[in-house]
Amino acid sequence: MTTTTLAVLVPLLPFLGALAGLLLGRRAPGYVRPLAVLPTVASAALAAVVALRQGGGGPLTGATRLTPTGNDALPVELALHLDGFAVLVAVLVGAVASCVQVYSTAYLRDDPRYPSYAALVSLFTAAMLLVVYSDDLIVLLVGWEVMGVCSYFLVGHYWHTEAARSASLKAFLVTKLGDVPFLIGILALGSAAGTFRISTIVTRLTSPLSSFELDHPTVVALLLLAGVAGKSAQFPLHTWLPDAMAGPTPVSALIHAATMVAAGVYVVARLLPVFTASAAALAVLAALAAVTMVGSALAALAQDDIKRVLAYSTVGQLGYMTGALAVADRGAAVFHLLTHGAFKALLFLAAGVVVHAAGTNSLAATARMRGLAGRVPDAYWTMTVALLALAAAPPFAGFFSKEAVLAAAEHAALDPAAPGPHAVPAAVGWTVLLAGLLTAALTAAYAARLWLLAFHGRGAEAPDHGRPPAAMTVVLWLLAGPTFAAGLLYAALPGWFDGGSLAPTLTTTVLGTGLAAAGAVVMYAAWRHAGAKPAARAPLGAVAAHPKADPAVSEAEAVGGHRAVHGDVAAADDPADPGRVLLGPLHRHAARGFHLDAVHAAVVVRPVQAAAGLVRFLDREVVDTYVRGAGGTVRLLGAAVRGAQTGNVQTYLGVLLAGSVVLAVTAALVAAGA
Repeated sequence: MTTTTLAVLVPLLPFLGALAGLLLGRRAPGYVRPLAVLPTVASAALAAVVALRQGGGGPLTGATRLTPTGNDALPVELALHLDGFAVLVAVLVGAVASCVQVYSTAYLRDDPRYPSYAALVSLFTAAMLLVVYSDDLIVLLVGWEVMGVCSYFLVGHYWHTEAARSASLKAFLVTKLGDVPFLIGILALGSAAGTFRISTIVTRLTSPLSSFELDHPTVVALLLLAGVAGKSAQFPLHTWLPDAMAGPTPVSALIHAATMVAAGVYVVARLLPVFTASAAALAVLAALAAVTMVGSALAALAQDDIKRVLAYSTVGQLGYMTGALAVADRGAAVFHLLTHGAFKALLFLAAGVVVHAAGTNSLAATARMRGLAGRVPDAYWTMTVALLALAAAPPFAGFFSKEAVLAAAEHAALDPAAPGPHAVPAAVGWTVLLAGLLTAALTAAYAARLWLLAFHGRGAEAPDHGRPPAAMTVVLWLLAGPTFAAGLLYAALPGWFDGGSLAPTLTTTVLGTGLAAAGAVVMYAAWRHAGAKPAARAPLGAVAAHPKADPAVSEAEAVGGHRAVHGDVAAADDPADPGRVLLGPLHRHAARGFHLDAVHAAVVVRPVQAAAGLVRFLDREVVDTYVRGAGGTVRLLGAAVRGAQTGNVQTYLGVLLAGSVVLAVTAALVAAGA
């Protein structure tokens, strides 16, 4: 079997598993779990085989025409492009999706909606794999949109809670807000290049033998960037991602680690020559990355929900990836995407175990629980490893990939390319470098805060809900391996990517690691200081789950009861929070994401509502008035005609006689010359 044939099977297997799961979920519930796990695991194994066969060599391609578009030069093709980037990202997607499916068999073991959940996860996985392998922009767009629909249903899985319903709708609408210009950008790019084939577009833009240039590269790049900002949760379209934590924890792991948010970064990496053709587009990309990195890190310092801390962390780490793309180093961006996928999946899945063990998602509550780490030792140790990777502590995976991003930014800032149409401005490099260094300190600080508040609480003994199922803990240890060691691949990955070095440099290593250590030390000191002060109001009302209940039940109760017990889902009124001590007056604003939702409401939501109100008024008072008037006129005419058709013979004879008299009189008058 050829490599391209195997690659076709990689997204096809989870798609067929999703279809079979939907059809057999009610009729044969015993087959639901095998249909969820086995096709996904087989897809991951085939993705690994495809990666080994490709081996980092030249790209492998295959295509078949799907449909004409009315223009023979622009057909839509089912085309595959297998290069080092595609095959490694596909391995990540398959591996994380497999872990999520196995984890979910225990996490939602008694959930009546598990069959549809598992089928949607499989469909989500198939859609992302289609995006990864596709070489046609229109086919890529299909996978892109299917992921958006799946996220709507999966985030809203706990539909009986208000938080889940509003979060799913928000995720769908905000991402669609970016998808509209993204679609326009795809059509503009395909029309300008004369093809929707990504590899052909890239070749025409980068080949020294080609004279092709985009007429309006800045416009096309910014249109594409709008869709990327929505899918990859970049400023200002990132607000949906923290709210999406109202969905099940395995869904959060899948969205954050391997699908959806990674899709935007991956698409920019594939189309990077389109962005490097415009210095303005690179400047915008760098500015958005810088604001996203720093703003999300500050917001993470103030969150009370353990999953919202991780959500803002994802936003910031995606900012690192887009920052690497802004300095035209897609190798560093995809390297960080791969390592981040491993440790972020581990963080979310471990957080699910912690929420179940504690019976709450509130850090203010776990900070007053003693011995939680002993209740869930597997989650404690694996989450510690993942937090060290997140904080870029050597030698964990996050250290090497984050240093690759900072090294790329340093190179762009201090050694910019010669002036030309595809040069990266030095200001772009400085923007990414300074923001990345500041974010390194903030990341270590909020990672230390989460670890201290979740596992080193002071107070009553943590509740004992028993040991978590083996399907959940085994997955944690499986992900701990790449979280610890995947960064050591930095020497081998250049052969799979563009050949550029991914090795850490001395300057950024010293600065980045030093700032990260300083951030962690300052947070520890703030934690000791805050813990020594008596709390004015201890938010102890944790939502305790039943000891034998599903972890998903614990999470649904925690999500539904957080506001009633602790107040705002973003921040509890906890004076002993070290994040509150460090941020000071900024804490209130950071906890609410710097009120960006209010800005969206003022700039987008209210004008749209006002326009909808105007349309409704015109429809009711103008259009409906004309419709009602036309109907009334017809009714009056009908009544007049109906009055003449009574069916009474005497009336007809009387009218006939009267008419005859009128005609006779008229004829006489005419004859008399009157």
